[in-house]
Amino acid sequence: MKALLIGGTGTISLAISKLLIKLGWELYLLNRGNRQKDIQDDKVKFITCDINNEEEVLKLLDGIHFDVIADFIAFVPEQLERDYRLFKGKTRQFIFISSASAYQKPLSDHRITEGTPLSNPYWEYSRNKIACEDYLMKMYRENGFPVTIVRPSHTYGDRSIPLGVQGKKGSWQVAKRMLEGKPVIIHGDGTSLWTMTHNSDFAKGFVGLMGNVHAIGETVQITSDETLTWNQIYQTIADALGVKLNAYYVSSSFLDACSDQDFKGGLIGDKANSVVFDNTKLKRLVPGFTATTRFDQGIRQTVKYILEHPEYQTLDEEFDKWCDKVISVLNHAIDEIKE
Repeated sequence: MKALLIGGTGTISLAISKLLIKLGWELYLLNRGNRQKDIQDDKVKFITCDINNEEEVLKLLDGIHFDVIADFIAFVPEQLERDYRLFKGKTRQFIFISSASAYQKPLSDHRITEGTPLSNPYWEYSRNKIACEDYLMKMYRENGFPVTIVRPSHTYGDRSIPLGVQGKKGSWQVAKRMLEGKPVIIHGDGTSLWTMTHNSDFAKGFVGLMGNVHAIGETVQITSDETLTWNQIYQTIADALGVKLNAYYVSSSFLDACSDQDFKGGLIGDKANSVVFDNTKLKRLVPGFTATTRFDQGIRQTVKYILEHPEYQTLDEEFDKWCDKVISVLNHAIDEIKE
């Protein structure tokens, strides 16, 4: 089986690339070549170019056909229109990676299936993913383009600690605050439900859909069946770091109001909502699929990797100062009210 991955070295796609190599797929990776060192296998064929340079892509792929093409870096409909022009007639299956954040917000039922309505007025990222899905399904219905849409939720790997509230430079600054015993901001009261999926588990479900004739024209979510509160998530991270958690709770709406980050989308439109995923459809299409990495197991692996690799310990002093200021202002307000 022959596959082309657009990207192929990100949090989700790297795990898929490694599993495909293990299973003996003929693998092509099309990207700008910034992370080729993460794939150590001579059998992988790297196509180094910018996917937006359609003329160059067509030249490099001339005469090559694939069983599966998957685009991990498409976010707006125009990019899918480009993919359609490039890959129609060149693949038996095209997989688009959408997002579980596209589901209806607020949810009418916390149990999410692929039939849950798509509507997110809070986050442009999610609305763009919905528009991408609409375009691809139109191409499937009208032109027979062999589409499969995959919706991941919060998927993590070795290179970043998954969190609810972090700065623009990633999650390390929050881990550093934990290590220093400083208070760490948790949105809401930490009791809403969330699902974390290790990228190795996601890869098993994704690869099971690749080349799967029953997945053509379908939309499938891939997540773990493990449900956690945000309090449990942060406590588990603190345990992996070997420190005591000093939690500080702040409402999502307040965080959005006092930050230049898009917490309205990332929190109110996503992580502040309780979600529990029903993976029945995935398990029907991929018999035997089970997510086997519990969060406490996966996060210990992540923390160990980051502590051993300083290149993933990116400081974010601006976010650190912002956290201190938010906490100081709220503590002052409490003192003022008590007087």
